[in-house]
Amino acid sequence: MRPVGILTAIPFVLMVGPLVGYFVGHWLDRRWGTEPYLMVLFIALGFAASGREVWGLIKRASRDTNGD
Repeated sequence: MRPVGILTAIPFVLMVGPLVGYFVGHWLDRRWGTEPYLMVLFIALGFAASGREVWGLIKRASRDTNGD
């Protein structure tokens, strides 16, 4: 049952990274007047971080499934 819980977290992880990147980048852009460059950069970093975390979740779920 644990792998199912891990795999259901994937959509949330994929959503949170870019959203956090958007808000941080947008705030920095307004503060420093660099629109839209930092927002785009932080969204890309959010996607990369989300992808890395999803990869780890998939590996963990497959390890739990194969270990039982």
